[in-house]
Amino acid sequence: MSKLILAGGCFWGVEAYFAQLKGVTQTRVGYIDGNKPNPTYEEVCDGRANHAEAVEIIYDDLSLESILDHYFRIIDPTSLNKQGNDRGVQYRTGIYTSSVADLERIATWITKKQEEYSKPIVVQLKPESPFYEAEPYHQDYLKKNPNGYCHIDLGLASKDERKAGH
Repeated sequence: MSKLILAGGCFWGVEAYFAQLKGVTQTRVGYIDGNKPNPTYEEVCDGRANHAEAVEIIYDDLSLESILDHYFRIIDPTSLNKQGNDRGVQYRTGIYTSSVADLERIATWITKKQEEYSKPIVVQLKPESPFYEAEPYHQDYLKKNPNGYCHIDLGLASKDERKAGH
């Protein structure tokens, strides 16, 4: 099993997208890269905690590069503190890992990916810092609220990439 934490705007859509993928065994939403231990959703939304909304992804049978390909499929990596209609520091993009080897692989991958963009990629790449699980009502939010707001097109994953029933 491998783990990666991704911030890509509103965590509801990022979680729903990755949870449907074959090879992703677990997801949970939370907050990372801020200045307040165990922040509340309200503290993250108003900027006091300076955290990003993020998703912890546990996966196997998928390569790190495959996870990154999916991630870049659903975000605008050149947009600072904004994804879809969501704006604010809590909606910044970021990749967080505890593996030094993965940090190096991801940095190399992003450098190569930059060739596909005319604007600079602004996705943060950082060593994993404390990840605080979000309140229970945020977990699997779009599964519980199928008509909930989501800026991510969940259909960007092909049928072959999705688990049965998704």
